[in-house]
Amino acid sequence: MKKLFFLIPFGALLIPAFASAQSAFDGTWKIDMSKVDWPKKPDTYLLQNGMYECKTCAPAYKIKADGTDQAVTGHPYYDSVAIKVVNDHEIQETDKKSGKVVASSTTIISADGGTSTWTFMDASDTNGGPPVTGKGESKLVAKGPAGSHAVSGSWQITKMAGLSDNAIIWSYMTMGDSIMMTAKTGQSYTAKLDGTDAPMKGDPGVTSVSVKRMGKNVLVETDKRDGKIVSVFTLTVAADGKTAKATSDDRLQMRTTSFNVVKQ
Repeated sequence: MKKLFFLIPFGALLIPAFASAQSAFDGTWKIDMSKVDWPKKPDTYLLQNGMYECKTCAPAYKIKADGTDQAVTGHPYYDSVAIKVVNDHEIQETDKKSGKVVASSTTIISADGGTSTWTFMDASDTNGGPPVTGKGESKLVAKGPAGSHAVSGSWQITKMAGLSDNAIIWSYMTMGDSIMMTAKTGQSYTAKLDGTDAPMKGDPGVTSVSVKRMGKNVLVETDKRDGKIVSVFTLTVAADGKTAKATSDDRLQMRTTSFNVVKQ
């Protein structure tokens, strides 16, 4: 289980909703996890002959699956991965950055090989606060090669449960022609609403952000890493001001997630 880039391109919470909101966006928003349209593009892995390959990671990598830390490059949230094969239907993954554990997960494949269940914790961008935690399920959409571990193949997410609030809650406050986002996990920005680039704070994978207001109820956030677009988040607030539709477009893994959000 890799990072949850498909949910929201930033972290979560902190600014309370104001009774006299200046715009449709002001306040605290939470994803309705019962109304998520998960990406159709699957995650693809191969575990065979003592080697583990994450084919759809961005960038992809291939490492020894011997339980020891293996260096990987090009990933801003971690620089080593350890894959431990527990048995022929279970693996454990530990990600580290500069020697410190930043994420871990356990993946178990059903006896029939068709379902993957996983639990995880991810503190790679929580800035010292509580990690994001959760569990989920994926279905097998393409088998791995003969003789490979049961985790091999292409897996499509079907559901996620028990996801901690710091992964699915965030807040906005508009101030004239600018908007501020502050996150419980430590991410924040203050950006003009005309699409001008502004610094993102507290996220090792995003160095700048641009935000553009499209009319009264549509907000488009573009996240960049060293000038390259990594994700685009679009929020469309309903006429009642209490609900919204959102999409997160991951430009690195080329997948889109859509979901409903509710003002708290």
